Amino acid sequence: MTITTDRLTAQQRMNDLGKDRRPFLFLIDFEMQRPIVLPLDAIDPEQLQFAIHNHRNDRGMPSATDFHFERHPVSLARYAAAFKEVQKALHDGNTYLLNLAFPTAIDTNLSLHDIFLLNRARYRIWLKGQFTCFSPEPFVRVSQEGRIASFPMKGTIDATLPGAEQQLLSNDKERAEHATIVDLIRNDLSMVAKKVRVKRYRYVEAITTHTGSLLQTSTEIEGQLPGDFHQQLGDLFFKLLPAGSISGAPKQKTVEVIRAAEGQDRGYYTGVCGIYDGQTVDSGVMIRFVEATPDGLIFKSGGGITARSRMEAEYEELLQKAYLPFAPATAPLI
Repeated sequence: MTITTDRLTAQQRMNDLGKDRRPFLFLIDFEMQRPIVLPLDAIDPEQLQFAIHNHRNDRGMPSATDFHFERHPVSLARYAAAFKEVQKALHDGNTYLLNLAFPTAIDTNLSLHDIFLLNRARYRIWLKGQFTCFSPEPFVRVSQEGRIASFPMKGTIDATLPGAEQQLLSNDKERAEHATIVDLIRNDLSMVAKKVRVKRYRYVEAITTHTGSLLQTSTEIEGQLPGDFHQQLGDLFFKLLPAGSISGAPKQKTVEVIRAAEGQDRGYYTGVCGIYDGQTVDSGVMIRFVEATPDGLIFKSGGGITARSRMEAEYEELLQKAYLPFAPATAPLI
């Protein structure tokens, strides 16, 4: 079954389905070269399953609940070379903040579908034979009155560290990175909405993983769309992409630096997924991402780099984000 299309076709399809108030699912890859737009009643659950807040077609039982999970990350030397390239771009003024990501090979007895079924993230996608995503990060939500809100996540720390929350909130590097992304998202929303404002700034949330708990900081930014936004859904989403929280600022030049430093397309990793239910939209950034390759499963993860970043700390954060958001059946959640 061929379900991918090109950018212009996907954009028009979203506009047309929105105009007809017909519910649909969309998956848009980071490069915007293989978007998927499908009416909900046309989705084959043998090929694609989703669970996005209250909308879902997930089915089946996991083949395993007790599991092993081992990480085999990209070498420190490879990461250091990309980090050096990013730092040069930062010092040359070509970017102020850049999200650098790499794949981590993983060894596990779980299938992509097992991982999809076992976790409870707000944004879950399984595309047969290709990937599963279990993201906690919203992209934008649109209410039936046309209120659009974004919730960029920037800043992560091990929750078990002494004074973890205060460490996170007082970290100068994390504070500057968060402020840069908030400013970028405000500017992005201003391209499609009016009365854009920051509603909540740098609030802390907890995430449970198979190795422990993490704390992360988020901000809520909102604006007001025009009354006819339903028939412009494709236009406004493609204006906002790629998501600022997983690219950087300024966006266009930063994406060029990302491609050079990472040396490969991201595909659906750090793209967006979402549901339009005929009235509202809920969409997420496709982070926390496991992909099938000819050599086995890989976990794609990354983090924001600034001129203040330390290479070893950023490498460790990349590994820290390669986790499963659940524990084995035989072990308690931490």
